Amino acid sequence: MAKICVNTEEMMQQYGKRGGGSGVVAYEIGPDSITIEFKGGAVYLYNYTSTGKTTVETLKQLAAKGSGLSTYISKHVNHDYAVRLK
Repeated sequence: MAKICVNTEEMMQQYGKRGGGSGVVAYEIGPDSITIEFKGGAVYLYNYTSTGKTTVETLKQLAAKGSGLSTYISKHVNHDYAVRLK
C-alpha cells in the first residue's frame, strides 16, 4: 500500500526548471507510486493499482528527467489516479 503524506510540500521535489512552462510543479516518488502536484495546487497520487505498474514507472522516469510529464499524463493517464490529495 502506498504511503499517503498529509503535508506533501515538505517531501516533494521540484519538477523541471523554475519558471518552466510545465503544468507539473513537484513530485514525490514512492516504491509503487508517484504523487504529483500541478499548477493551481492540485495534488494527485498515481499507483500501480489505479494507474498500472508500467505507466507509474514511466511517470517516475519522466519526473526524474524533468520533461514530458504533464503531456504524458494528459495523453495517456487522464483520470486514472488513485486519489486527489489536495
